[in-house]
Amino acid sequence: MLRRTSFLCLPLAFCASVSAAQQQPPTQTSVIHAGKLLDVDSGRLLPNQMILIRGGKIEAVGEHLAIPPGAPLIDLSKFTVLPGLIDCHTHLADLSDSEPLHVLQKTSAEIAYAVIPNARVTLLAGFTTVRDVGTYRAFNDVALRDAIARGDVIGPRMFVAGAYITISEGAGAMTGLAPDIQLPWDLHYGEANSPWEVRQKVRELAHRGADHIKILSTGAVLTHGSNPKSIEFTPEELQAAVDEARNFGLRVAAHAHAAEGIKNAIRAGVASIEHATLIDDEGIALAKEHGTYLDMDIYDEECIQDSGKQSQTPADFLEHDRGLGEIQRRNFTKAVRAGVKMSFGTDAGVCPHGINARQFAFMVKYGMTPLQAIQSATRNAADLIGKSDVLGSLQPGEYADIIAVSGNPLEGIRLLENVKFVMKEGKIYKQEQ
Repeated sequence: MLRRTSFLCLPLAFCASVSAAQQQPPTQTSVIHAGKLLDVDSGRLLPNQMILIRGGKIEAVGEHLAIPPGAPLIDLSKFTVLPGLIDCHTHLADLSDSEPLHVLQKTSAEIAYAVIPNARVTLLAGFTTVRDVGTYRAFNDVALRDAIARGDVIGPRMFVAGAYITISEGAGAMTGLAPDIQLPWDLHYGEANSPWEVRQKVRELAHRGADHIKILSTGAVLTHGSNPKSIEFTPEELQAAVDEARNFGLRVAAHAHAAEGIKNAIRAGVASIEHATLIDDEGIALAKEHGTYLDMDIYDEECIQDSGKQSQTPADFLEHDRGLGEIQRRNFTKAVRAGVKMSFGTDAGVCPHGINARQFAFMVKYGMTPLQAIQSATRNAADLIGKSDVLGSLQPGEYADIIAVSGNPLEGIRLLENVKFVMKEGKIYKQEQ
């Protein structure tokens, strides 16, 4: 029998049924009965499907599967089932604060504990995997990833950067301080100012457990003393990052707002451009030619502006941001129409964690079909991360990362903002009738 969960949990409290699920080991074998199953590869909505799960992975999918003796049947016959969602641009391991300098008011240990709820609400919102792309305190993300993997805390599967690679006083640096203040090592770990220094940082990050490399090609909106239209790393430095990362089997994500910084990063061979705010026609053509993903956070402008109205966002950040949101959305539309590879990335942390799915409606508003938007957060995202063999669809051999919604998300994309069921690797974390 399925346990009914009202799921009105506060951020720091668990519903009883969810808590119980977290404390129990995952059932080795179970079967889901899906009223409808969205095949994200074909776009077809398949009725009356069974999903056999064994050892945390999908073993079989079909309409007439035999239920193994003793295997529990999870009745989702009233729901539409689809793969767990993937957000390719999050900051789970950092404080969700519009003022980066507030990081200095807490120890690394305090921040590590404070960000635990970020992981929980993200998973319960249906995002079973995230690509976390940088934290001010180096390696807090590695620690959170590993704590989740051990089962110490709940959260999505994390692929992490370890630290930002940035120029001194650059977009990923802790800026805005008096020049005589010396930062602790973990708050300026990734600073590099030549191709060889970039290579050194990539080597160190690879050694210390990074899953990918995050480099800042241009200035930033949410950094003191920065200019999102400025070029920071040179083409040679970007090339060094990509080449060195490749030596360790890692991919590079490049933060880039300015058009020339975007093109420099694409030519260097990065896997994705984060934000891509001011991308021009040549940049769009280059991205398509190189197969570079654009990971465009077109919803978080809402949060930046709302925070500004409440006087929570520093004035210089609002000045940096002026006019960029609408430009980015227009460029998103152009990139979609051009057929550029697009992945789902929200910059979660700018907006509160757990509302990642609100971006889907904006992606549809600015040119994607509902299926394209869902694919950006499933099969495309898995491809960008390099894990298409185990993530991104509901095929045998992949992780049993499964969510369910009431109704058809191809007809109402905002249904994804209210996920009713969440399973990660065969373990149920949320279940509503």
